[in-house]
Order: sequence, then structure tokens, then C-alpha cells
Amino acid sequence: MSNLLILTNSYPDKDNQHYGGTFVKEQVKYLSRYFKEVYIISPQPLGINRRLKDYEYDNVRVFYPRFFHLPMEFYRKRLGDNFFKAAFRIIKREKLEFDLIHAHFTWPSGYAGAKLKNRFGTPLVITAHGYDVYETPFRSGEWFEKIRFVLNSANHIITVSRSNFQILTEKLGVPKDRLSVIPNGFDSDLFRPMDKFEARVNLGIPQDKRVLLNVANLVPVKGHRYLIESIGKIVDVEKDVVLYIVGNGPLREELENQIRRLNLERIVRLVDARPHSEIPFWMNAADLFVLPSLNEGNPTVMFEALGVGLPFVGTAVGGIPEVVASEDYGLLCPPADSECLAEKILIALDKEWDRKKIRRYAEQFGWEKVAGQILRVYTVML
Repeated sequence: MSNLLILTNSYPDKDNQHYGGTFVKEQVKYLSRYFKEVYIISPQPLGINRRLKDYEYDNVRVFYPRFFHLPMEFYRKRLGDNFFKAAFRIIKREKLEFDLIHAHFTWPSGYAGAKLKNRFGTPLVITAHGYDVYETPFRSGEWFEKIRFVLNSANHIITVSRSNFQILTEKLGVPKDRLSVIPNGFDSDLFRPMDKFEARVNLGIPQDKRVLLNVANLVPVKGHRYLIESIGKIVDVEKDVVLYIVGNGPLREELENQIRRLNLERIVRLVDARPHSEIPFWMNAADLFVLPSLNEGNPTVMFEALGVGLPFVGTAVGGIPEVVASEDYGLLCPPADSECLAEKILIALDKEWDRKKIRRYAEQFGWEKVAGQILRVYTVML
């Protein structure tokens, strides 16, 4: 059997308390069955995520090597090289041997993967998820050349949506025969329908409310300000609505101020980030899942919501309209449009949804099936 090396910008810790990169760990759960050893290397800047410790489970070994980095332009340009050096240090120290490299995101993991391919002559697969396709490649000069180097080095590139595929082929010139569209997925064992009453009891959510749910990091691209604006319009029509935002991030204080300014303290509840294993209870307790992102690749939470049979209201960005392709599964509006978002939420609250149909539709995106598509890409190179 072969050994697989995975490079990723983030990866959950042993207890899944730090769950950035959860989608990578869930892929590995299924991919690892087909390899002798799987090595995960997720370099972390000094001072960030200091609690992350190397660990092992089953035939998977996880490493978090440290490197020096500052959020300044000089160090941003060196990020890929420093990421590579940290990964290379682990490979040499642990004497890791591998037959295939799979890097998640073109930058900085993909860049490090390209340099490791050059060093070891090992085939390289890169998954381009979202912002690393529609944002990073269009920075000028040196940035563009670094991304071009990554894309030219890869034996095969997986991307999570047809919109990304179009950018890669038409704007970046990647040959179609080196590209595959394989969406993200969800853990169909964890994200399954449960009794709504019991889920609400478990979380202490009132039974007499229409519950809207958002699960996302509190960062500008997730569009929370527009969601909160839309709630300010909705409460004039629906008096029994409550919105739970599960997540944390740099915008928390700004969003708290917005909630106070709109007098929505009793309607909009900011919940800290919760363990991934708890999110299915939140989704089963909700009536609608709302994701007002300004840009996306193929958000895992969308599949998780559909997986429990929860209708989706969101924005028509990235790969979202490719998945929510029917109003049987959800409703979409343009990004940064709180008026439209409010309208879609109100329509969705009045609609009779067939939650069993939504779950059946979502089953095609279970990680086991998605991993099978990834394995077919691997097979060509092993």
C-alpha cells in the first residue's frame, strides 16, 4: 500500500476543539482506508493556535510545525517559502516517505506542495477551494507568478465548483484535462435528521420560536452585517423569529454594536464557536439555515444543513447555486442585498418544505461518495 502526504492550511486538533479545516479531516476519514500511512502537515505561525499538539489516530499522523510570520507585506510574500520549510523540516526529522502529495488551497499549501514535488519527484494533487481561485491569483506581479507556478506544477487540480473551474481554465489557462470538479461534502452519519423538539431541549432553545441559524466565522466575507440588517426588516412582519449565529471572529464586537443599534438584542443571539459534534443539534433545532456570504467556494455548512433536511437561504455566489439548484432545497438572492435576503427568509418561513426530499438530495454529497471521486484522481498517479 502507498503512503499519502496531505498539506493543509488548517486541520482540527485531537479533540476537535480547534476545527478549522474540518472538511479535510472528514475526507481523510475515508481516504485513509486505502493507504498504509497518511501524514498531515499543517504548519502554523508562531503565536497562533498555540494549543495545537501533534497527534496520531488510526494510521494517520498529524504535525503542526511552527514558523515565524508577521501580518506585513514582506512576510506575506515569504509565507509560501516559510510554509514549505516548516513542512520539509518535519519530513526530514520524521523520515517520512510518501507516494503522493495532496495540498488543500493553492496558497500557501499548494505552493509548498509544488516545491516538495520538485524536491522529491512525487506526484502532486491540489484542491482549489474558493478564495484561492477567485482572489489570490489576481494579485499583480510576483503573487500571480507564484500561483502560476503552483498550478503548472500540479499533476491534477481538483476544484469544488464549476464557477472555479471556469476561472481556472479561462483566466488562468489550466488545461481542462488536468482539472476535476469534486464538491465538498458532509458526514452523513453525524449530520442526520433528529427530532426538533429534543434538539431544542438539548440546546435550551424555545419551542415557540421560528429559528433561523447561521454557522460561520465572524469575518467580512460571510456577510453577517446584511443578515442582521435583514432581521431588522423581518421583525416588523414576523414577531416570533429568533436568529442564532454560531461562530467567532474579529467582527464580533462590530456585530454586537450593530445588534444594539437596531434594538435586536432579544432577536439576534451571538453564540461562540461550538464543537463540530454539536452543530447537528443546532441544525436540527432550526427552521432555516441562512448563509449570506459575499464570496464562497463550496461551503461545507451548506451540505451539512441540507444533510439534516434543513432548507437553505443564501446568496448566489461560488458553487452555491450549483448545489441549491432547485427551490425544493432553498432560496437564493444576490450578495450584499439585505432587502432581498429578508424577502427570501419570509418566503421560506411560509413555505412547506419536504425535509425528507432535501435529505435524500444531500446524500450524493456524503463524504464517502466524495472520497470515492478523489480516489479515482489518485489512482491515475499511483
